[in-house]
Amino acid sequence: MNLHALKVFFLFTLILIVEKGYTQLKSTLPDWAKQANVYEVNIRQYTKEGTFNAFAKQVGRLKNMGVKIIWFMPINPISKTDRKGSLGSYYAVSDYTAINPEFGTLQDFNKIIKLIHNNGMKVIIDWVPNHTGADHRWLKEQPDFFVKDSLGKAAIAVDWSDTRQLNYQNLIMQDSMVNAMKYWIKNSDIDGFRCDVAWNVPGSFWKMCIAQLRQLKNIYMLAEGEDAYLPQSGFDAIYPWRLFHVMVDIASGKRNALALDTALRYIDAAYTKDAAMLYFTSNHDENSWNKADYATMPGAVHEPFAILTQTLPRSIPLIYSGQEEPILRPIAFFEKDVMEFSQYKRSAFYTKILKLRAKNAALATDIPMKKINTGNDENVYAFYRKKGKQFVLVVVNLSSQIQPFTINQTQTHSIQRNEINELISGKKMNKIPNMPQSLMPWESRIYY
Repeated sequence: MNLHALKVFFLFTLILIVEKGYTQLKSTLPDWAKQANVYEVNIRQYTKEGTFNAFAKQVGRLKNMGVKIIWFMPINPISKTDRKGSLGSYYAVSDYTAINPEFGTLQDFNKIIKLIHNNGMKVIIDWVPNHTGADHRWLKEQPDFFVKDSLGKAAIAVDWSDTRQLNYQNLIMQDSMVNAMKYWIKNSDIDGFRCDVAWNVPGSFWKMCIAQLRQLKNIYMLAEGEDAYLPQSGFDAIYPWRLFHVMVDIASGKRNALALDTALRYIDAAYTKDAAMLYFTSNHDENSWNKADYATMPGAVHEPFAILTQTLPRSIPLIYSGQEEPILRPIAFFEKDVMEFSQYKRSAFYTKILKLRAKNAALATDIPMKKINTGNDENVYAFYRKKGKQFVLVVVNLSSQIQPFTINQTQTHSIQRNEINELISGKKMNKIPNMPQSLMPWESRIYY
């Protein structure tokens, strides 16, 4: 990162710090999101054609798997100036109110939204408010919309050479951004936004923007960022990077299961009670740059962490394109790199857990958890969540060794029922076993 980029970054960081004291805008999480999940779609790489029409053939499969919210990575045209690779980054947008012609037309996009809605799912789109591509039309039409570098030119955002940093001190630019977001609610009936680099956009803007958008529709707002001011600005969910990195460390043996408690305590202390978390084991950034999932949580290691993302409190969990296959490589970001779906080895696993989330009210975002002492808490993590007569008890071995554990019924008396089910094995029983037991390496059990 060059000196001027650092100055730009610290300018916006200062704005964010100053604004953390403003009045909180309460999240209005739609009811349909409280037991939902998010499936991130990489349209370019999802099919050989890389179009909305080609992806449409997958909608029924994703519905059957239990997907509730489909997130499309940016659908806008990509800038050609300073383009990275032959196809460029989705996140170098050249026009906020147009469709990337590689993917199809506005009519194609609206057609797939209707199909998704008809299948009982919702649609959110990726939005890039921190910066534009290097040839966005605003650069000529509204040059004051951008931060200037030492030569008076539009500054590069952070160190992304194919982008230009927007100036949030310009109120006309703010209004233009809000109007562009409104365009997609009015013209495509989307159900919300995933906002890229939300952490570098001032909270005062988000508060104003989200309030205006919700006058049109009670949309779902997801922020890429974990700053406390984001849920206070009206975002429904944020990225809990801290907990993700803890899971990666546990998977590699650097930390043990007790590290989860530290991360969860931080979340409860740092955020308002209504702030939901987009727990994940991979996403487009982590897959492409950091070998997430296929290398950080390979093979059997994946399952317990995927279960945690789906069952921990506050969760609206994420599945990235191809994790149900699984795709065992980094997907190229700036070139064509088609995902190949054929075996769907994890599809049955995800189907079980996603459908449990949908039907079991104990897994709603606002239901707390009760930690259970297993007698081996360094390696075996256990907790339950309960709402009315419904409950979920999760026990996971977060180690590469066979681990003993005990669940004493005095800890679980409030969730004992005449019939108990175990999700992974499909077994039924008349009570949760309390005798000493053991779990194979990375084995999981979910009682409900």
